[in-house]
Amino acid sequence: MPWSTPAEMAYGFSTPRRVVTGHDPDGRSVVVSDGPAPRSQAVGASTFHEIWSSDETPAPLAPREAREPTERPLRVPPGPRGTNIRIIDSEPGMRTPMHRTETLDYGIVIAGRYKLLLDDGSETDLGPGDVVVQRGTGHAWLVAGDEPGRMAFVLVGGRFTDELRELLPAELELFDQVIDGE
Repeated sequence: MPWSTPAEMAYGFSTPRRVVTGHDPDGRSVVVSDGPAPRSQAVGASTFHEIWSSDETPAPLAPREAREPTERPLRVPPGPRGTNIRIIDSEPGMRTPMHRTETLDYGIVIAGRYKLLLDDGSETDLGPGDVVVQRGTGHAWLVAGDEPGRMAFVLVGGRFTDELRELLPAELELFDQVIDGE
């Protein structure tokens, strides 16, 4: 499979494969698409591979999608009732800014070594197979060592409870933006 970005060529990660199921006219299960992630976008020292997203939960399940769900601006986070799954490849030493989203995120390390940095100053070392359940906390990611990293992220729109809102700064700044890769 050809690589789609310079980072993939340099580090040997191939574009993730996406297999999507649906239903035939008789309601039987079928594979409706099977191929590389339909959208890969370089963002700084990382490449975001968009796999799927939904605008609401519960997600409507039709025989086939009306449109390709990755044909939209790359947004972090999904909408308040939405979901998103993406795989992110990052160069060694890449560090994100400290940020917080009003989401429940599952971050799964696929390759490389990472440090999860929290706003209390703590650092947690992570490796392949480790899963972080991110619950609306301030955090940053650092690809540790000399190898690139690959993580899968599932983001689910969330809502801070009143109890948590009382603990957070009154002028809370949430990361909520379209990432254009420029």
